[in-house]
Amino acid sequence: MPRFSVIVPAFRVQAYLHACLDSVLAQSFKDYEIVVVDDCSPDACGPIADEYARRDHRVTALHLPRNTGLGPARNAGMGRAAGDYLIFLDGDDTLLPDALQTIADRIDATAEPDVLMYDYARTYWTGRSVRNVLAAHLDEGGPARFRLTDRPELLRLLMVVWNKAYRRAFIEAEGFTFPPGYYEDTPWTYPVLMSAGSIAVLDAVCVSYRQRRRGNILSTTSEKHFDVFDQYDRVFAFIDARPELALWRPVMFRRMLDHFSALFASRDRLPHHSRAAFFRRAAASCRRYRTPGAPVPRRAQLRHGLLRLGARRTYQALSGAQRLGGRLRRGSAAVRRAVRGAALRAHYRIQSRLPLRSRDAVFAAQGGGGYTGSPAAIEAKVRELVPGVRTAWICRAVDAHTVPTGTRHLVPGTFAHWTALARSAYLVNDAAFDRGLVKRRGQVLLQTHEGTPLRTVGTDLLDRPAAARGTDFEQLLRSVDTWDFSLSANPHSTLVRERAYPSAYLTLEYGSPRNDVYHRTGPADVARLRETLGIPAGSTALLYAPTHRDYRRVQQPALDLERLVRVLGPQFVVLARAPQLAGPGGHRAPHPRIIDVSGHRSVETLALASDALITDYASLMFDYVNLDRPVVLHLADIEAYEAARGTYFDITAFPPGIVARGQDELFDIFATDHWRGSRSAQLRAAFRARFCPYDDGYAAERVVRRVFLGETDGLPLPVPSAARRTPSALPAQDGAGAGVKS
Repeated sequence: MPRFSVIVPAFRVQAYLHACLDSVLAQSFKDYEIVVVDDCSPDACGPIADEYARRDHRVTALHLPRNTGLGPARNAGMGRAAGDYLIFLDGDDTLLPDALQTIADRIDATAEPDVLMYDYARTYWTGRSVRNVLAAHLDEGGPARFRLTDRPELLRLLMVVWNKAYRRAFIEAEGFTFPPGYYEDTPWTYPVLMSAGSIAVLDAVCVSYRQRRRGNILSTTSEKHFDVFDQYDRVFAFIDARPELALWRPVMFRRMLDHFSALFASRDRLPHHSRAAFFRRAAASCRRYRTPGAPVPRRAQLRHGLLRLGARRTYQALSGAQRLGGRLRRGSAAVRRAVRGAALRAHYRIQSRLPLRSRDAVFAAQGGGGYTGSPAAIEAKVRELVPGVRTAWICRAVDAHTVPTGTRHLVPGTFAHWTALARSAYLVNDAAFDRGLVKRRGQVLLQTHEGTPLRTVGTDLLDRPAAARGTDFEQLLRSVDTWDFSLSANPHSTLVRERAYPSAYLTLEYGSPRNDVYHRTGPADVARLRETLGIPAGSTALLYAPTHRDYRRVQQPALDLERLVRVLGPQFVVLARAPQLAGPGGHRAPHPRIIDVSGHRSVETLALASDALITDYASLMFDYVNLDRPVVLHLADIEAYEAARGTYFDITAFPPGIVARGQDELFDIFATDHWRGSRSAQLRAAFRARFCPYDDGYAAERVVRRVFLGETDGLPLPVPSAARRTPSALPAQDGAGAGVKS
């Protein structure tokens, strides 16, 4: 008997059915069966189901003699199901990787509940994926198993069949089946949850809910939407037949009114000529089942009252007034934005005609992010070496706390921000300033960039549209023409950028100021950083920092971190700096040995606190080798990445450490200690010699003396690599974390 029966009804989903079935067959958990129900589909759904059934014995293709609708098709699938648990998956949706394993683990951990509820993400035809906004209700805190009366807020979640796993013995004992017609989920989900002796939740996205641009049945204009009345009749009949469920009647009444209101408000569902009849039916149902007692938000009370009274014209007038009010508010906001924008532009023009402030310097990094990177290192050195200077940092209000005392904070888009851009003598950034900036005679602009380029940048992207993604190259070159100085970390960066960003600026090949900290931080400071991040004493901390994939609209984790820490054992922890982990397919709950540092502002801090780096194509590798700690490259998709983005050299031929071409190979590299062996040390040393010739802890000083003090002679010369101090040595550790450096 399989653990799961995955029931897939199929009708006019031939374009999506392959992806649906592949998402199940690719699961790491293998103890399941798939029952594909061809609901007499006029397209190729039937042949596709047969094809999969021939290829895999776990797939059963069931063909119905006539089209019955989604509910009866699911019933037919249940009739063939033999699994302990039933999982329903619509033919145009997909399971996320490892979803079945995650569901199975939670079922085991909660002692096999009658119903397990899990989360989903809406995936749009553009590729954008958005997690359910009510995911907080799936918090796994509290009792592992409970009844609906203990957590009635679960009824606020989308009441569909496919975000739950059902114990088949419970379903059969209660005799639950799906009715025909639209909204067949309604008389299934409510009765099932009200009757369940035990419910559990799983705070993990398991289903990708496809939002089809066209063709969704419930978005079709049809009088079949009147089926909603029959479905609620069934819900109330179920409650009336079971006196112990009477407490749910007020809640169902409130839910019904909300559902009717939403349907009536949808302009694309009800034919115009039938809207009055729908409202009359809704009012009749409200009078029949009225059961006060469930709280109603104030904004909905009047709407519900008019619906019960059947006051359609008043209801429509109220709805129209609300829509008009919304449009007026939006229009007023647009006018205010336009007026403020015009005022800012006028203010900037006036300020641009006033004298420059020769001692003022403005800094920014990462498009208005917090105090970080090379601009931050230079700003700190300016305050140290340049007397009388006044510095300001441009960043969002939420990042203001990162700006040091004594440095002025400027919020982008404010009058103070534009005053500073107009009148400061020095402008420093690792990205581009606002496109409205018009550089004045006498202003000095220093572009620090965001690290050594491996992947294609600048005008070299002209022939790579997938990576360029609509880049305005004319605006890019206008911005480049404002640069006076371009900071370079090494000869490779100089050659690449002078070609990719052609203009008349002067290149300063001085090293990377953001790397100075690696040469100036001692073991005691590193120990404090590790403690701050929650790294257990004696642990080996692996920093996982992948880069963005240009060829994917939806970023997905390329590495199963939970499996990685299982393979490596309890002495390892992972610092995960991967923004996609926080998205729809992210971890369901904090893992004790996976520390999510995606929102941490300083990658330098994370590098200092770690024992080794796992990355792919990120420029962080060029900085990290300054620490003389192991680097492992996970390049499972290098062909796709090269085709879409392109790189300036073959990283597999000259890597900073051991290269893994797949996940299992990466696990083996760590399991065999190859990641920190002699070969790893040799590769790292060669990489550091080529790309870090000036990184000695004095890069920021060289920049400040040249740009702000005008010194061209007597700058601190790069310290020969053989004479440099051991950079930021890890504190002495007990246990597996010791001796990580080769």
